[in-house]
Amino acid sequence: MRAGPEKPLKEFNYHSTALPFGQHVPFTSIAGPTYVTAQFLIQQVAYSLSDRLWTYSPNTYDLDSAAKEWFTSGAKNAYGKTTNVEAMEIRQGAASIALGYVFSKDYDLSKRHLPQSVITSSSTLPYLRAALDQLSLFYGLTNPFVAHVAALDYAGATSQLVADYTTALSLAEDLGFAMLSSSSVYETQHMALFATILAQIIPTIHIYDGVTVGRETTRVIDVLDEAGLYKTYQAVQREVSASGAMTEFVDVQVSNLLKSFNGELGTQYELFEYEGHSSPDAVLVVFGTVESSLASQVARNLAEDGSRIGVLKVRVYRPFVESSFLAALPASVKTLGVLGQVQDHNAVSDSSARSNLYSDVCGAVSFSDKWTVTPEVIDVKYPRETVWDPISVAAAIQVLVKKPLIQIDPSDEPAPQPLRLLSSESVQQYIFWDIDTSNSVNAAAIIGQALAADSASNVTVRKTYDNLLQGGVLKSEIRKSKKEVEAPYAINAADVAYVGEQSLLGLFDVTKSIKAGGKLVIRLPGVKDDDVESKLPVNLRKDISSQAIQLYILDPAAIESIANDPASETYLVQAMFLRVALPTLEKLGLQKLASVNGSFEMLEQMAEVLDNALRVIQVPETWSAAETDEASATLPADMCSTSFTAFDKIETEPPTYLKDWKIPAKGLAFKEAYNTRSSLRPDLSVKTYTVHVQENRRLTPPSYDRNIFHIEFDLGNSGLTYDIGEALGIHAENDPGQVEDFMTFYKLDPSEVVEVPSRDNRDILENRTVLQALMQNVDIFGRPPKRFYEALADFADDPKEANELRTLGGPEGGKEFKRRAEVDTVTYADILLEYPSAHPSFHDIVRIVDPMKRREYSIASCQKVTPTSVALMIVVVNWVDPQGRDRFGQATRYLQKLRPGMPVTVSVKPSVMKLPPKSTQPLIMAGLGTGLAPFRAFVQHRAWEKAQGKEIGAVLLYMGSRHQREEYCYGEEWEAYQDAGVITLLGRAFSRDQPQKIYIQDRMRQTMGEIIQAYLKEEGAFYLCGPTWPVPDVTNVLEDAIARDGKTLGKKVEPRKEIERLKDQLRYVLEVY
Repeated sequence: MRAGPEKPLKEFNYHSTALPFGQHVPFTSIAGPTYVTAQFLIQQVAYSLSDRLWTYSPNTYDLDSAAKEWFTSGAKNAYGKTTNVEAMEIRQGAASIALGYVFSKDYDLSKRHLPQSVITSSSTLPYLRAALDQLSLFYGLTNPFVAHVAALDYAGATSQLVADYTTALSLAEDLGFAMLSSSSVYETQHMALFATILAQIIPTIHIYDGVTVGRETTRVIDVLDEAGLYKTYQAVQREVSASGAMTEFVDVQVSNLLKSFNGELGTQYELFEYEGHSSPDAVLVVFGTVESSLASQVARNLAEDGSRIGVLKVRVYRPFVESSFLAALPASVKTLGVLGQVQDHNAVSDSSARSNLYSDVCGAVSFSDKWTVTPEVIDVKYPRETVWDPISVAAAIQVLVKKPLIQIDPSDEPAPQPLRLLSSESVQQYIFWDIDTSNSVNAAAIIGQALAADSASNVTVRKTYDNLLQGGVLKSEIRKSKKEVEAPYAINAADVAYVGEQSLLGLFDVTKSIKAGGKLVIRLPGVKDDDVESKLPVNLRKDISSQAIQLYILDPAAIESIANDPASETYLVQAMFLRVALPTLEKLGLQKLASVNGSFEMLEQMAEVLDNALRVIQVPETWSAAETDEASATLPADMCSTSFTAFDKIETEPPTYLKDWKIPAKGLAFKEAYNTRSSLRPDLSVKTYTVHVQENRRLTPPSYDRNIFHIEFDLGNSGLTYDIGEALGIHAENDPGQVEDFMTFYKLDPSEVVEVPSRDNRDILENRTVLQALMQNVDIFGRPPKRFYEALADFADDPKEANELRTLGGPEGGKEFKRRAEVDTVTYADILLEYPSAHPSFHDIVRIVDPMKRREYSIASCQKVTPTSVALMIVVVNWVDPQGRDRFGQATRYLQKLRPGMPVTVSVKPSVMKLPPKSTQPLIMAGLGTGLAPFRAFVQHRAWEKAQGKEIGAVLLYMGSRHQREEYCYGEEWEAYQDAGVITLLGRAFSRDQPQKIYIQDRMRQTMGEIIQAYLKEEGAFYLCGPTWPVPDVTNVLEDAIARDGKTLGKKVEPRKEIERLKDQLRYVLEVY
């Protein structure tokens, strides 16, 4: 027993990945060798030198967490004042308030020289653009302006966090802003400072990787404190002003500023920086943080092996100083690659799409006389979703050269892995895989901070979250070295890996990131040694054997104190790490851990009983001979980053007031007391109208398997108006018979008043009876997503049913879920019927079942011709499921059953299908099936114009369907319009009326001359409406027409570029689905 009072436990609270080790740091303590993140340093520079700091950060991005803490604590900036940190909303017109502040008549003009700084992400720039545009016009009259932009956005459907440079690159070019980039955390503070200085002459964007480097905690030796930042800021300004360089062109001013900046700090930054072979044949031009850092390292590595390649890093992209760019390029270069980011994979495959950087490089090289033979310039495009590592960067460089850059001789044993930029002798690497609800979720951060206490070591720590897997998965990575570590990519040769949740072994190939002979610790509570094999996937066992990985099992259930206090498991994991990774430093390690979290006594006690929980597993030889499981052979080695924080699993249901009829009744009866106002559906974002069916007739024969019908609505006094090409939104209802059957099965009272989400905005609640809700609001016969199975599992009383539902909602049930969705086409109602023990109340049903959505159809009429009606052309969607049940598309079934006089709720949606501005411009229209609908409106409008005495252009109408006899929809109308001289050419393609199939593109090719005349000579507009499959073939016809016309005129044209130009002019319009 130790005498003396018990020491209080040191508590570790992790706040944000944007902070060093997730911890807040006092503003005054930032200096010298210290641990930081790039995002933290940027906040320090902006806070130190700004009059006001405007931040636009989504809650989970935490771009301004440190600055807000300093502001709250009253920390003083370089001017002896507390910097006002204005955390602003992200919306259209954002930054207008900042603009209003600096142009306000009450603004203190003595502060006009002080920088105004913005911290934001590239995803927010479109919302700031309007204000930034105004700023660029009046820049000489306002404060210096600098925006520190984290290259950060979500990539569409994948929800992956991506480093987005394209948005900022385009904005800087359009608005004339300066733009520069940091290529590592080690220069982030310097570049943030230089950007602030550069803002004295031109509005400036400082961009940096916001996904990886911006969040990685690492040690930087030469961090300037607030006084050092201000001293450098003033010194550079004085030197440049004294030299008169501020009167030069902007290009010269930027160069002079950087020269003075280097002189003050003793650095060697250049506008463009070359790395690699002294006489390269090929050079890759790069821009961006991770791109520049990794490409430089790879180039040096390959050049040391004799490869004649190099990398040119673009530090200052705008202004693009061509003379400096050309001077930095070695004269020996024959091929220039431009590693240019584009929006997505479609832009990569589109040969007409170019990266921003490519145009600048091409322009500089094309007009230079530096080379006798101008180097070839190749646009090496990559989408925003690209996650770079040494091998992928080498692959980008490989595009420029024929000889393989990485050559492995199989006879050379043991052979080092190619492009291993970090030496395993000098760098130790550790990985922690876990779920974000684990009791040891912060163990890696605590260990990293404890290791960083050794002043002779450099430690980096990074956290990655994927909130779309298992409710939240977390990977923490630690690197430790005597030297600086610059490795902005995932660990691929860990000394030790820890897996805190067995199910993760089925989601990731954890052995791919462990070096041969490394150590793997798997947490398996309550599992005996004899049962370990059955708990591990066969491929994992095989890899453990083949890579000679040492396997450990951690069993927290074997420790009695953890059973009593599960939160103490974090101390077990920390002690385990020291025992496995650093056995000779265990005693010292416990002391350092105690300085961060807990107490030495507690950690020491856990270390004493560690042997009860930590066991070495002898790997049987039979594991190496196990047959590979193909299903798990393709597991990813890394996770996709979807967030910077764990998903908040405690969902607070918003307060509701309308769950029964009494409250709205009181509001209507006592309007003054309840402040009730009468208004026609102010909650809906879409304006709706009530129209009545005027006509509903089938266009195809009753015996034909496809029911295409024409339905027309009388507008009456609804006030509905529509333009050519717009779509009509149908607010359909569920089938009454199905609804009645469901209410009977579920034992629901049709007249009960319930609160349900609006079908147009689920955040808006409305009162309906159960019957009304099921008819008009709740998509109970729609297709359920995975999250429905997961949510329904919580209501299942039967453990077997609950387990099945959770499996279907998880990754392991993906195959069965897909079969149910695509083959069985099950509905929400089907699932509720299948799992009777899962019986949520109706109030819960409306919460977990999606609201019904309106369906939109292209309008098939022109209001100038039929002012009191609107028409649609619809095909009924129906099929038979594997159980022999007839299934129907909800909206088309609803429309098919409507009879004249019945009311329908509709809305109008704008469309890209607009007529050209001149009536004399020809129309070339291609419609497949019901894709003809908008063209009926087009032709009606042209007929109306002709009847008004206007001159009209040619009308070429191409239509495609299976059979003329059954699907020649509106055929008599088309022929009548042709006879009247409205339709010039009628190209009918009935694919199955002859032995060889004839498609719409074939009819177009047969009339190539007419297309050239109407489309190119007479500046017509082309429209395609219908399914997506004919788009490439139809576009090829147009490209051939462009090429043929160019050849006739003796002009060199690029058809794909010409199509893009026509698209911009709204003369190439697609509405496909």
